[in-house]
This record gives sequence, C-alpha cells and structure tokens, in this order.
Amino acid sequence: MITSEIKNALQDLSSPEKGEFLPRFFKTGQGEYAEGDQFIGVSVPDQRIVAKGFCSKINLKQLGELLSSAIHEHRLCALLMLVFKFEKAKDISEKQEIVNFYLKNIKHINNWDLVDTSCYKILGRYYFEIEDDTVLKNLSEKNHLWSQRIAIVSTMLHVKKGSFTLMKALVLTNLNHPHDLMQKANGWLLREMGKKKESELLSFLVVNYQRMPRTTLRYAIEKLDENTRQDFLQGRL
Repeated sequence: MITSEIKNALQDLSSPEKGEFLPRFFKTGQGEYAEGDQFIGVSVPDQRIVAKGFCSKINLKQLGELLSSAIHEHRLCALLMLVFKFEKAKDISEKQEIVNFYLKNIKHINNWDLVDTSCYKILGRYYFEIEDDTVLKNLSEKNHLWSQRIAIVSTMLHVKKGSFTLMKALVLTNLNHPHDLMQKANGWLLREMGKKKESELLSFLVVNYQRMPRTTLRYAIEKLDENTRQDFLQGRL
C-alpha cells in the first residue's frame, strides 16, 4: 500500500540522533503538551521531499490512515501532502472536501508544528476566499488547545491580505489563555498585523495591553522601535 511506501521512505531518511532530540524539543514528557508523541527523526525538508513525491498518488482515505499514525513525522508528511492537494485543487467542491477532511481529523493535528504548517494554508485560505468566519470562530471557542491554535493561526492569510477584524476578535476570545502556546500564537499574529500596518497594532495594544499576558505582549511588540517597546513594557501608555 502507498501508506507503507511513504512510511518506508521516511524511515530511510530517519536519524537516530534526531529521533532522540525531537521528543524533548516538542515536549512529549509526562504532563507536557505533546505527552506520548513519537518521533523517528526525519527533518522537515526531507519530509517535504517525500510529500511532493507521493502527493499525487495518494487519496484522502489513505491520507487519513497516515494522519492517524502515532508517529509524528507520518502525520506531518500527511498534512504537507494535504496542503499540496489543496493548492492544486481546481474547484470549490474539491477544496471543500479537503477542508472537511481537515476538520474531521483535528484530533490528529495535535502539535504546534502540525497546526502551523497546515491550517492557514487550508482553512485560512478557504474561509478567507468564501468570506465565512463561522468555523474559525467556533474553533476558537472550543475548550481544546489545538482547535484554538488552529483558529488563530488560520487568520494568517487574512492578516497578510490586510484584513484584521477576525484575527483581533479571535485574539480577544482567548486573550488570557493559560497556555503559552496560545499566548505566543496571539502575539505572533498581532506582530504580523503590526508589520502590515503598525497603526492597527498600536491602536489594539493601547486598549488591551495591560490585561494581556506578558508573553503575548512581548511577541506582539517585537518589531516596534525600542522606545515604544519600553513604553508598553513599563506601562507608560
């Protein structure tokens, strides 16, 4: 089966050294956010090579089998292929099928790199193109870390296109989220808005910075000039 071929191709590219390092990097220990995740030690560039080689040969059912694997690299490779398929999709019905598949399999998209590599390129683009915010808003309101991160990171395309309303709303939905992966994601998207239009970031921060986590604030102001950064950090605004 093609899934076996892909797994074998990834195994051939695996490194024992990476296989030992990655579980620590991705916090797979007891009580950590990716507890129990398993790695074989394949670099992302090598996974992209495999994904490009197989993406035209695999269907969604087979991708689902790969995405349900306990091995992290299998899941990431499946998502890379899904992104390639979405980018090559020729009509809205094909895109919708991929989006529905993605939403059905969120339980397997369970680490920050899996989220960040795929969600805005699939969900973000699709819902931006059809001008529907409902699904991303619903994801942001779920009591589920990865759904919440998928929601905010999916607004990356909106921000790049100069559309900030949804992103700001989702940041406010989870502004005081207890997990640093959400605090960092919120700050990251705010920073991207600032790179696109600094006045929008400043207006948002003046109203909200005193009640946001320090991590979110530091990420958001990273690209501002030093004097402005210090004004926010010292609470002078």
